Amino acid sequence: MSDIITMKGQAEFDKMLVAGRTVAHAHEAVRDAAVPGITMKALDVIAETVIRDHGCRPSFLGYHGYPGSICASPNSMIVHGIPGDYRIKAGDILSIDVGAIYEGWHGDAAFTVAIGEVSAEVAQLIEVTEQGLWNGIAKAVAGNRLGDVGHAVERTAKPHGYGVVQGYMGHGIGQAMHEAPGVPNHGKRGRGLKLRTGMAIAIEPMFNLGSAETAVLDDNWSVVTADGSLSAHFEHTVLLTEQGSIVSTLLEPRLVDA
Repeated sequence: MSDIITMKGQAEFDKMLVAGRTVAHAHEAVRDAAVPGITMKALDVIAETVIRDHGCRPSFLGYHGYPGSICASPNSMIVHGIPGDYRIKAGDILSIDVGAIYEGWHGDAAFTVAIGEVSAEVAQLIEVTEQGLWNGIAKAVAGNRLGDVGHAVERTAKPHGYGVVQGYMGHGIGQAMHEAPGVPNHGKRGRGLKLRTGMAIAIEPMFNLGSAETAVLDDNWSVVTADGSLSAHFEHTVLLTEQGSIVSTLLEPRLVDA
């Protein structure tokens, strides 16, 4: 497997830290702007402006023909929503995925936010999905295996009966937004590829209030829950360095507390 995984050194990780902080700044700007009445396209413009103002390029724009700089996925849309004319409204939940490239190196992260008041059930879905991300991140350290990461994510959802999306998953990341290995949101402890210093992975749980089954809309991008249930999505990029694993897609990158 080593020949298909891009191993990275300090210079490369430094560039990924710039890309990651830029993603975090874009998240902050979009979160602040996500109020009832604003269109997805307007959020896309805000994010792209932030990305370029920080000396980066949007990872998503033009990727296999994708037309936006962010993915904006409301309610039952899980991932890959094209930012268009939809105006968000009170009671929606909105998943925003952002990628940035700095001098050829990528950062990638996502969050889900409630627009105004939502039910306790929906608020819990968002909270638990984010906790699933951090539980997975805690296992993303050199010496562990991918199954440890996926198991930590999956076990977070199980007590709540959430559907854990399996057809879409995290991934390696570096000079390409998507590199080997795939990082599933399920797995068995002690199984799968061994994590090593020099790897970078994006962990991204997607939990549904209903079934884990998915469908793709006619735009050939937008992925929705097959049963129409609500979905939440969180993601961070994690760099496995000699100093430890670092979550790079935060305003203040920090070491993983394993």
